[in-house]
Amino acid sequence: MSETISTLIKERRSVRKYDPEVLIEKEEILEMLEQATLAPSTSNLQPWEFIVFLDAEQRKDLRKIAYNQEQIETASAVIAVLGDKEFYKNIDPVYDSMSDAGFVDDASKEVLVGNAHKAYPNATEESRKNLATFDSGLAAMQFMLIAKERGYATGPMGGFDKAEFSERFNVSDRYFPIVLITIGKENAPAYSTTRIAIEDKVKFI
Repeated sequence: MSETISTLIKERRSVRKYDPEVLIEKEEILEMLEQATLAPSTSNLQPWEFIVFLDAEQRKDLRKIAYNQEQIETASAVIAVLGDKEFYKNIDPVYDSMSDAGFVDDASKEVLVGNAHKAYPNATEESRKNLATFDSGLAAMQFMLIAKERGYATGPMGGFDKAEFSERFNVSDRYFPIVLITIGKENAPAYSTTRIAIEDKVKFI
């Protein structure tokens, strides 16, 4: 781990107070999400989707769904991270793209595609949701570190009514909401936290 990433990890905090006057351009948000989705994923099938909330009226509704937490409206943007329960539908497009880029030869592609088609369409929905949640979490964490590197604060929020979210924002049955991430310039220092001693959490065998 480089000194730079180590510093980012140590200095990142979950922020709740934002400067409501700060704007972040769509292009920069797209750049950060593009970098974030370089995170690893199950068979490279990238089981994530994002809804970026910028509009003030939409965020008023989102705030109600998120139990009236004010940072929904004061942050520069809110990123909703969704999981894809049917990520197996990405198999052919993903591996076609890898083949076109010269990253896999035809024989390797055939094996990878065959294995993926055997594994994921027939897996239980619970299993696919677990995989999508884990992979989307990796992308979400990378997004927060990328934002920190650019001078922005973030705060992950699991506290919202996920069923109401899906209904209000017309989320198709293929996707399910996982977490909201607020992003902007902090307006007050976030409180520090402690961690349980690592020796109490690790067993070497």
